[in-house]
Amino acid sequence: MLENLSRYWWLVVLRGVAAVIFGILAFIWPGMTINVLIILFAAYALVDGVSTIITAISHRQTNDRWWVMLIQGLIGIAAGVVAFLNPGMTALVLLYFIAVWAIITGVTEIIAAIRLRKEIEGEWLLALGGALSVLFGLLLIIFPGSGVLAVIWLIAGYSIIFGILLIVLGFRLRGMKSGTVSRPV
Repeated sequence: MLENLSRYWWLVVLRGVAAVIFGILAFIWPGMTINVLIILFAAYALVDGVSTIITAISHRQTNDRWWVMLIQGLIGIAAGVVAFLNPGMTALVLLYFIAVWAIITGVTEIIAAIRLRKEIEGEWLLALGGALSVLFGLLLIIFPGSGVLAVIWLIAGYSIIFGILLIVLGFRLRGMKSGTVSRPV
């Protein structure tokens, strides 16, 4: 595996460069970034819906619950069409989904910290993390426009950092030869 990675080191670097460019463009054009992500989601939902319907229909003789997959496929197609026709609503729904997830996660972390307070030390860190998750979710609900922008910036920042790490890895792989690699202790 190392031999293949070192032979194709430039592909790792290329992936890193693409990630960095995506991250920079996401910072420069956050509105376009969210629109592209919504279009990709819409296309995925349509393809997934159609393939689920085909699977459901092809298995209707052998699966008594084939109609469940049919409904799932129709819902997927409907979600894709709605996303294409109303990308703003799609972004808002996605943002609210993230907000609700953060709040629920935060509450469960706080509950876990309370239950664990007699069993571990530092449980307040879990409670603090939970409180931050709840606060994050509430802020997304209260300020949805800023929330969408923040999510895009998080994606952009992650992409740039990940891309830089891939570039560094790629150039390190460039100098490696199979069998001569030693791992630091």
